[in-house]
Amino acid sequence: MSDEYVLRMEGITKQFPGVLALDNVSINVRPGTVHALMGENGAGKSTLMKCLFGMYHPDGGRVIFKGKEVKFHDAKDALEAGISMIHQELSNVPHRTVAQNIWLGREPVRAGKLPFINHHKMIEDTAHLLKQLDMPISPSARMADLSISAQQTCEIAKAVSYGAAVVVMDEPTSSLSEKEVEHLFKIVNDLRSQGVAVIYISHRMNEIFRIADEVTVMRDGTKVGTYPASELNEDKLINLMIGRVTTQRFPPVDTVPGEVCLKVEHLSSPNPHSFQDISFDLRKSEILGIGGLVGAQRSEMVEALFGLRAVTVGEITVHGKKVKIRSPRDAIKNKIGLITEDRRGTGIFPLLSITKNTAIAAVTTNTEKKYLNKFRLIRHNEVEKMATGLSLLLRTKTPSMNTQIQNLSGGNQQKVIVSRWLMTLPDILIMDEPTRGIDVGAKYEIYTIMTELVKEGKSIIMVSSEMPELIGMSQRVMVLCNGRLTGILDKKDADQESIMRLATKFSD
Repeated sequence: MSDEYVLRMEGITKQFPGVLALDNVSINVRPGTVHALMGENGAGKSTLMKCLFGMYHPDGGRVIFKGKEVKFHDAKDALEAGISMIHQELSNVPHRTVAQNIWLGREPVRAGKLPFINHHKMIEDTAHLLKQLDMPISPSARMADLSISAQQTCEIAKAVSYGAAVVVMDEPTSSLSEKEVEHLFKIVNDLRSQGVAVIYISHRMNEIFRIADEVTVMRDGTKVGTYPASELNEDKLINLMIGRVTTQRFPPVDTVPGEVCLKVEHLSSPNPHSFQDISFDLRKSEILGIGGLVGAQRSEMVEALFGLRAVTVGEITVHGKKVKIRSPRDAIKNKIGLITEDRRGTGIFPLLSITKNTAIAAVTTNTEKKYLNKFRLIRHNEVEKMATGLSLLLRTKTPSMNTQIQNLSGGNQQKVIVSRWLMTLPDILIMDEPTRGIDVGAKYEIYTIMTELVKEGKSIIMVSSEMPELIGMSQRVMVLCNGRLTGILDKKDADQESIMRLATKFSD
C-alpha cells in the first residue's frame, strides 16, 4: 500500500466555529497521476488541501506521505518535505519582482560570513526556470505591473521550482487565457511524466476530462467517492457534486428588452493600446454579454463606464440624459453598479462582516437617505435589516451576518457583492466574470439571480470568458478584439464560431 500511493489522507476531520468543514475525508494519490478534486464551493476541497499543506491543523485523521505519517506545522514544513501548492487566490508580494517572489524565504546567498542575498544568481535561476517552462516573463518585472494571468503564471512557476513530489493546483486556470491553459497542461503532463503527483482542483469540467486520471468528488465536507475519469461524463459528475439530477445549466432568459437605458458613443481610452471608439446601447430588462479573448480590453472598458478609468473621447447617456462619469460616485449616482473581475483583490473586504460588506457602497455614497441620520451617522438598525433581507433573498449561506466574508465560499462571497449593489438600487449592473472560480451549483444560483433582476426591469452588462455562459445567458453578445468593437450578435446568431471569428478579427 505504501508503495502504490505517494500520498494518503485518512479520516481527515476539521471543525470551525459552527461549521464541520471536513467530516472523515480520505483520499489516495498515486505518483505520476493527475488526481482531480471536485465539488461545489464549500464542499471542503480547499480546506482539505490546506490541511495537507500545514495551513490548517486537522482535528482528526492522519496524513501519510511517501509511506510515513507526517504532521506539518506550517506551509514551510510541507514545502521542505516535498509538497507545493498553487493557491486559489493570488498570494504574491505585489511590489517585489518576479524573482523575489519565486525565491521568497529561500533566496540564494553569497559565500562568506554574512548571508547577503545573491541577487545575480537569483535572477539567473529565475530566468532559467522561466525559460525551461517557456514563460516569456522578465525576472526583474515588478509583480504589480503584470496582468492577473501573468501573476498566476508566476505562481505556477514558483510551485514547480520546489521540485516537489506532490503539487496541488487550486483553480490554477481561473485567470488564464485559452493559450495559457494549454501551456499549463503541457507543464502538468511534463510533471506527470517525471513521476510527480498533481492534485488538481477546478470548476471547469472540460479541463477535468482532458487532464485527470482519477476524480474524487466531495459534497458538504464529505467524500462522495473516487472514480476513474474515463468512467465519468459531465452530467454524471455534476450529479455527484450537487447530489441531484440537473436538467439545464442556464435558466431561461425570456424577458423582452424595452427602451434604451444606456447609450455609449465613441468611448476611447487615453492609452492608444486600450479600448478605442466603442459605441453600443443597453436596453431595459436586457442581459448584454461582452466577449473577447484576454487582452481584448473588456474589463478596462466597463471600468471606464464606472468611472475607474479615464476617457479622452466619448459620450455616455443614461435614460436619455447625457452624463459625466469621472468616478465611481458619479456612476452610483446614475444608478450604475460594478461587480469587479477580481473578487478577492477588488471585491470583498475580507476582514469585515457580511453586513458591512453589503452596506459599504450604499452607506459611503449615501444613495439611500434612510441609512444615515441628519448628523450623517449610520442607522445601524436600518442597515442590518436591509443587509439581512438581501442575504435571505439571495439565499446566501452563512452562519451569521457577523461572519467575516473571507470565511464564505466563493459563490456566497459573490452573492454578498451582488447584495451590496442591490442595496444602492441600481438600474444597470455591470458584472465582470460573475461566476469565475465558483462551482456549477452556485453558478446556477447566480444565473437565477440575474434573470430575476432583469424580470424586475434591471439591465445587466456581463463580461465573460466562458463561451457557454456568454451564449446561454446573453440576449445579445458584443465582441471586442484588441480594444475595438468587432460586432454585436443577436442571441439567435451568437454561436461559438461566430463569437470566435469576431474575437480574433484584428489579431496578429
